[in-house]
Amino acid sequence: MSHTAPAAPALAHSDDTRAHHCFWPARLPHRLRPPATSLWHNLAVSALRYPDKPALVFFDQVLSYRQLHDQAERLAAHLRQQGVQDGDRVILLMQNCPQWVVAHFAILRANAVVVPVNPMNRAEELKHYISDPDARVAIAAADLAGELLQASAALPEAERLRHLVVSHYSDAMGPGAEIPPAWAGWLGTRHPVPTLPGGSVSDWASALACADTPPAHNRSPEDLAVLPYTSGTTGLPKGCMHPHRTLMHNAVASCLWGNGTPENIQLLVVPLFHITGMVAGMHAGVYLGATIVLMPRWDRELAGRLISTWRVTHWTNIPTMVIDLLASPSFEQYDLSSLVYIGGGGAAMPQAVAQRLLDQFGLRYAEGYGLTETAAPSHSNPPDHPKQQCLGVPFMSTDARVVDPDTLQEMPPGEAGEIIINGPEVFDGYWKRPQATEAAFISFAGKRFFRSGDLGRVDEDGYFFITDRLKRMINASGFKVWPAEVELLMYKHPAIAEACVIATRDAYRGESVKAVVVLRESARGRTSEQEIIDWCREHMAVYKCPRTVQLVDVLPKSGTGKVMWRLLQEQEAAATVPTAQ
Repeated sequence: MSHTAPAAPALAHSDDTRAHHCFWPARLPHRLRPPATSLWHNLAVSALRYPDKPALVFFDQVLSYRQLHDQAERLAAHLRQQGVQDGDRVILLMQNCPQWVVAHFAILRANAVVVPVNPMNRAEELKHYISDPDARVAIAAADLAGELLQASAALPEAERLRHLVVSHYSDAMGPGAEIPPAWAGWLGTRHPVPTLPGGSVSDWASALACADTPPAHNRSPEDLAVLPYTSGTTGLPKGCMHPHRTLMHNAVASCLWGNGTPENIQLLVVPLFHITGMVAGMHAGVYLGATIVLMPRWDRELAGRLISTWRVTHWTNIPTMVIDLLASPSFEQYDLSSLVYIGGGGAAMPQAVAQRLLDQFGLRYAEGYGLTETAAPSHSNPPDHPKQQCLGVPFMSTDARVVDPDTLQEMPPGEAGEIIINGPEVFDGYWKRPQATEAAFISFAGKRFFRSGDLGRVDEDGYFFITDRLKRMINASGFKVWPAEVELLMYKHPAIAEACVIATRDAYRGESVKAVVVLRESARGRTSEQEIIDWCREHMAVYKCPRTVQLVDVLPKSGTGKVMWRLLQEQEAAATVPTAQ
């Protein structure tokens, strides 16, 4: 397959004198030229270089790079046998586990596109992830397969799944694995192989036993690799089109930024379905040939044991995880001395906790910032010069500015505006949504910039700080919740006439979800706040569920009839101002 290589970027560039370059990591270029190959080649190369090295560790069970590569080849052959063609979209629905990594690379090896889906989604939400990308094949964990099949059955026959591969987490665990007691149900239970009306189901072992030859791998950097979904201010989640080159850039850049070597031992607990875990965790680690220690979910005691036992060197996380680990009554038993890099994002790291990491372990917590549309980091703090409660500086090869959201004029240092981003990690656009794509980009300084929708400012050193959001997003422990999506689901409740979802302060999570609800006349006095919360837990991912519901007679509306969510948000903020101690 021949294609014209893009022109090499100029080594010198116009913003070489920008303020943040004074704090740039020593010995690193400001921009890089990533490999002109597909992401699959990263695994193929690491398997050649380090065939017997631990690639993945899961409850002390080790999968070598050779085994990871060979399992991905077998599963790719199975996918082709089941009719997956070049460019087809394949759903991946699991918690973090070795099978997630195998399946991800198998889909890429089969010249197909990964559709990573949050395992917390319920059937009502999952319908969109089948129908919108036109997915006909899925790979799912056995405990989640029922929700996915329920979603498929609710769709028109032509849009339903036709094949499903089912795996158990315990397939990748050694006998006698020490798992948190609360996880025994979903992690250890064996489920019967489900049936897919009008289609077929394979268990993991039979899929990997496929003896067919996988198709010739023919993906270029420009071909679509991953279609992660992000929600927005209106309507249903949108697929972000990421070709191999966008993820490749940030995988390689993340390695360099964190002083990565093949001897890295990474703790990967941020979700793989999320762009940060997928790119800065998995793809960066596989590119290096590092060892990745996987956690399916967060548990502070398990994290402490794994860091100590495996001598973890690099840990990307959400600040609430660090806070939780440091608060463990068993903390003194854990050895964190192997850590050389710790950082993350999704919420601000409290200054006192960052100071404790520095004083006790000599670790500078490096916060970063990125979006699904930017393949994880568009900004990151230089590891040797981080600022606290700060997004960092524009990442490698990246130009970011702060502009007036109305006039699009660049704002001076210290003044707030919308953060806009240009760089090789920026996605190509929204799947099947040309109008949304057009609205997401502007031309600025002769380049195409993505409008983040986040309000921020730049200080005199060129570091970026977030100040607010143009979009209605709630950030609950790093999980992004979009009120419009929650409202859409809540309107399916037979007792709800109107609902407006806002953020409320939460001492631990930062923000939580609150729903202000008007009941139908027939339901008044008969439906309680708790009944609505319970219903939401049955019909949507738990992190999206309102933690509090307030019943009101009417919602405030503008002259055009729009619900005045900003007013409700301001009232909530005023009512929950922390009292001085």
